[in-house]
Amino acid sequence: MDKEALRLVIVDQRRNIEERFKNKNIIVRDSSRDVRLKSPTALVILGVRRCGKSTLSEQLFLGLEFGYINFDDERLLGATKDDLNVVLQIFYELYGSDLDNIILDEIQIVSGWEPFVSRLRDTKKVIITGSSSKLLSGELSTRLTGRHVDLLLFPFSFHEFLAYKKWNIPKAFSTADRAEVVRLLGEYIRSGGFPEQFTLGRQIIRSIYNDIITKDVVIRHKIKHIDDLRQVARFLVSNSSKEFTYSSLRGITKVKNLITLSNWVRYLEEAYLFFKVERFSYKLKQTIIAPKKIYCVDSGMIEEVSPEPTENKGRFMENVVAVELIKKSKNDDGFEVFYWKDHRGREVDFVIKKGRVVSQLIQVTYASSREAVEGRELDSLLLASEELKCNNLLILTWDYEGGARMEGKKIIFMPLWKWLLNVV
Repeated sequence: MDKEALRLVIVDQRRNIEERFKNKNIIVRDSSRDVRLKSPTALVILGVRRCGKSTLSEQLFLGLEFGYINFDDERLLGATKDDLNVVLQIFYELYGSDLDNIILDEIQIVSGWEPFVSRLRDTKKVIITGSSSKLLSGELSTRLTGRHVDLLLFPFSFHEFLAYKKWNIPKAFSTADRAEVVRLLGEYIRSGGFPEQFTLGRQIIRSIYNDIITKDVVIRHKIKHIDDLRQVARFLVSNSSKEFTYSSLRGITKVKNLITLSNWVRYLEEAYLFFKVERFSYKLKQTIIAPKKIYCVDSGMIEEVSPEPTENKGRFMENVVAVELIKKSKNDDGFEVFYWKDHRGREVDFVIKKGRVVSQLIQVTYASSREAVEGRELDSLLLASEELKCNNLLILTWDYEGGARMEGKKIIFMPLWKWLLNVV
């Protein structure tokens, strides 16, 4: 690419950063609190498109001079690995030859970028971002083994949502505080946590969704049956918190090849649009062949993209819980998330396994009183408790709190907002 054209893009993007930090409400992300950049090193920030990776990268270098370029810019279409050295030269010209900090946003768009980053990492602090879990596969993974830090970023959590709303969590909740936090939880579940929607409106969520499908799946994987892929993605969004099988996907598309369909689901997972949760069994074969449950990365996207609106608030609650549990599993190798279901269809929403031990069973229900908790949910929880030898039983409710003893086992009822905020 022409050097002056590259320089113009870099200068424009830097000006946009300065405007964003000047005019917008920027919060500290929960997942960044423990990130400490040492020199030299590489920090890899992964996550679904538009979840705040760029802003977090810039925050980490706040107060320091840094070079920045975002390759997800139509003016950079066709950029090659040979252009990367030109980018570095422009950085030096703009910020000085002693520049130590560099951000390469959506770097995976440039084919063959890995050796360049590996070389930079030897002398500088480098942050690279990407919207694909495959970013660390291949050459970079080999070159940077043990020499990089990974961070998986999600849309705003409920805690971050409250911070953005400037609602301070009280040390002790009054009746008014409880009513307000429940109201805000309802708003959060409906709107989700994509940061841009709070300034650009809910219509941006559909735009983000379409960009994920087009840029992170269709273009990246050269999908030919685009309409069929979109049908599969919409089906999965609409069925978030439900079981699915690859065979069931054949009923909603002209594509019948199970390998193709399973690849499509994997591509959507790699783009962090969905997460699968497997059915728990001590027999590995049963876990593999059983239906999976699918969860969308953001509850607001379910509301915006589903072809038919759903009034099932319990499903939205379950999706929010799933995302929080999946976050924990990504940061703790010993923490695994499953669901449980027996041959009679009795189900427990989440089975938490730590190491070889089932450590907790969780049900999620839209209930505001003890009487509103359905008997089948309690029966399923007690059955799973007996089968899996786990007595740590939790039911997450909308706004009911209490405890019960059934069949000699203690069951804790906790409002979802308390669980999300880790309030005791």
